Amino acid sequence: MSTIGQLFAASVAADPAKPLLTWYDDGTGERTELSGATLANWVSKTANLLVDGCGLGSGDVARIALPPHWQTAAIMLASWTAGLAVSHSADLPADVAFVEAGVEPAAPDTYAVSLHPFALPLRDLPAGVSDWVSSARAHGDFYGGPPADPAAASLVGLPGGGGSISHADLAERSLTRAKELEIGKGDRVLIDIGAHPRPLDWLTAPIAAGASLVLSYRTAPGILDSRAATEHARLIP
Repeated sequence: MSTIGQLFAASVAADPAKPLLTWYDDGTGERTELSGATLANWVSKTANLLVDGCGLGSGDVARIALPPHWQTAAIMLASWTAGLAVSHSADLPADVAFVEAGVEPAAPDTYAVSLHPFALPLRDLPAGVSDWVSSARAHGDFYGGPPADPAAASLVGLPGGGGSISHADLAERSLTRAKELEIGKGDRVLIDIGAHPRPLDWLTAPIAAGASLVLSYRTAPGILDSRAATEHARLIP
């Protein structure tokens, strides 16, 4: 049984130098492009932070209270790589939390994420909150810790009852969704997050399929076709 961490690692290994995630935020004018190797570096450092820095692993919960962003993607992929379950619920207890600047501690270990295009660290944080960029950069570039247990929870606190799904289920659902969206290995796809707000659509499905992502956030509809042409990507309707 595959997991998202394994599928991500396989996608990077196919061509580490190839652009894997290109991020546009038309609210800020940001464009950031990450190769597979660069994104994997952020994922590995954050996974090592979770395992070695926080002492977490399978059965522990990472609350990710962040808007869509390439940094949010890296943190989610790192959490699944390290075997944690991801929660987007403020009502569910968490072992670690990733939040925007200005938010009070939400877990025993809380990390503020700048969402800066160049991943600049945050300063003057409140007591009990650490900077994610500085903390992750202190850890190794390669994750060699325990892999995710396919049977353990990958998502918890789901809407409509607060259920959970396993790492194997998340991988399977992502592969199924990639087929529904007609995303295949080696494709370069443009995804409008306004039309596809679920991480299943804008992150795990294309990652599971082995595609290269162009993610467009807060984008006027008239821009999408020209952006797809510029990026040599296929717009996912």
